[in-house]
Amino acid sequence: MLKKFTNACVKLVQKYLPDPFIFCVVLTLTTFVLGITLTKQTPLAMIVHWGKGFWSLLAFSMQMALVLVLGHAMANAPAFKRLLSRLADIPKTPGQAIMIVSLVALLACWINWGFGLVIGAIFAKEIARKVKNVDYRLLIASAYSGFLIWHQGISGSIPLAIASGGDAVKNLTMGVIDSPISTSATIFHPAVLLTSLAFFIFLPLLNRAMHPDAEHTVSFVPPETPAYVKPKKESMAPADRAENGPLFSALTAVMGIVYIVYYFNSSGFLLTLDIVNFIFLIVGIALHGTPRSYLNAIAEGTKGAAGILLQFPFYAGIAAMMVGKNAAGGSVAGILSMALVSIANKTTFPFLSFLSAGIVNFFVPSGGGQWAVQAPIILPAAQNLGVSPAVASMSIAFGDAWTNMIQPFWALPALGIAGLGAKDIMGYCIVDLLAAGVIMGAGITLFGIMV
Repeated sequence: MLKKFTNACVKLVQKYLPDPFIFCVVLTLTTFVLGITLTKQTPLAMIVHWGKGFWSLLAFSMQMALVLVLGHAMANAPAFKRLLSRLADIPKTPGQAIMIVSLVALLACWINWGFGLVIGAIFAKEIARKVKNVDYRLLIASAYSGFLIWHQGISGSIPLAIASGGDAVKNLTMGVIDSPISTSATIFHPAVLLTSLAFFIFLPLLNRAMHPDAEHTVSFVPPETPAYVKPKKESMAPADRAENGPLFSALTAVMGIVYIVYYFNSSGFLLTLDIVNFIFLIVGIALHGTPRSYLNAIAEGTKGAAGILLQFPFYAGIAAMMVGKNAAGGSVAGILSMALVSIANKTTFPFLSFLSAGIVNFFVPSGGGQWAVQAPIILPAAQNLGVSPAVASMSIAFGDAWTNMIQPFWALPALGIAGLGAKDIMGYCIVDLLAAGVIMGAGITLFGIMV
């Protein structure tokens, strides 16, 4: 029954889901129309919101492009490839391959979402070379499914934001959160830990159960990145010797390692996108051994970054239209957020907030961006009903992670590494979305009851 349903989802997506860029344009036009109809703003006003916000994610776009490119370059260093190859020898059957990729992706995303997005896809790609008759699309979908857990992990932007506290959080929540809320009340609360445990147990089993039969399996062995052939020393000019010698790479790596040690010693185990990218960069330089080998790997990795560079500005424009306010202060995001929350009571509020966050995330697929959009609405409403601000905040976080399964925004780095399109994995992701909705909905409701 599950395989029949999964096959139906895969066929549906293959037939009707367009390229992620077309999907992005459709979302842009949909938000434009929603702004006109729901907030009564003029077409020009919505276009102005769109244009003003279009380039607001440039720094983040660069970070995400580097996550893909630097992760890809690191993974193609000979030493790292040997390590991945040994790990990929562990699974012997397609079912084992799917389960181990799911577990690695979940653990990596729990530690750090940027790290998880890259490592899961790279590991899945290596396993595809080793395990015969495993469905490559499902492997990559399983790697991406680990992203469901990122807000429950130690890099979740919303729980970390309220743990930091400060005037920014106080102002954003309309004074509801006026002091820091420890991660012991969010990430490490028993209800959230139980939800995370449910994912670690259930998601690998679900992904394995979705594996198609031999008739519908799409096996694919990703091509190896061509190894760099170092020219003979006697034929090198002085500039060639500098590029192909270890000196400059070694000096750069030493400087980088010193800074990494200093960073963790002074900041603790705080994995931001910047430090993750810095680690990818330094480890990649060190493992490749020579500047020329690393430069070639970077050039190869940039081929997969096109989707990020093109589409992220459009999503920034969509987010700007979602939060663009009319003369009365109303916005599309505000109206959608209140539509479900307004009918809630204390018991149903966490679940309905979770649903509203899942809807808004479809248009604003960024944890920090969604927090900025929904916190001023959800937190005061929660206070009026007597719902804990920690529960209300995590309901937004859960919803933000949930609908990422059918939102190509975050899948782009993994797809770039894998060499696949969104329609190749989204059929499987729909099944994960439905299962995750049950797990997260139950988890956030339990959280609300326990607090």
